Amino acid sequence: MQNFWRLVPTAVSVLVTLLYPLAIWLGHGHAEPRLLALLLVLAAATRLPTLKINRASRWWLAGALLLAGIAIWNNALLPLKLYPVLVNLGMLALFSYSLYVPPSIIERMARLSDPALPAYAVAYTRRVTQVWCGFFVLNGGLALATALWASAALWSLYNGVVAYVLMGCLFAGEYLVRILVRRRHSRLDAQASLRQDGQHV
Repeated sequence: MQNFWRLVPTAVSVLVTLLYPLAIWLGHGHAEPRLLALLLVLAAATRLPTLKINRASRWWLAGALLLAGIAIWNNALLPLKLYPVLVNLGMLALFSYSLYVPPSIIERMARLSDPALPAYAVAYTRRVTQVWCGFFVLNGGLALATALWASAALWSLYNGVVAYVLMGCLFAGEYLVRILVRRRHSRLDAQASLRQDGQHV
């Protein structure tokens, strides 16, 4: 039960992030941007429990509150539409930093299920982290383009649907590649073991 309550803030944060583009689109034209900015304040508030242990959350909170403050001050919608860009920038910074200060984010996640990762797996997780960095650059760029030049409906469609479909495709593709990489190295290990056995005979 204790672990459940620890996961609640994260679950709420994910839910707010997923529904945010849809909420902004539905509210556009029916509520003033300064009122819609409360959604961004709510999204920022979901990160409060992690502030003491996560420096990235502190920077993310500051950025989200800055966008909300600009939206409230100017009663403008654009700062609210830039929130997905902020999310991608935050993820890009987190993943990129882990490449310069190993272990990489993907390696840390992999070690949760397999603490004794072989050398090839460490190299593979580093490459996957690089791929995700590329994804955040591309996705963040498209999020910025839709915020600046697209309609609210198209912005909501991309950032609330298409971006997550692309993310799901990347997850699925990486999973298939991971299976192939494991099979290849298992086959190579088996062949090496047979050769060693043959030398001992």
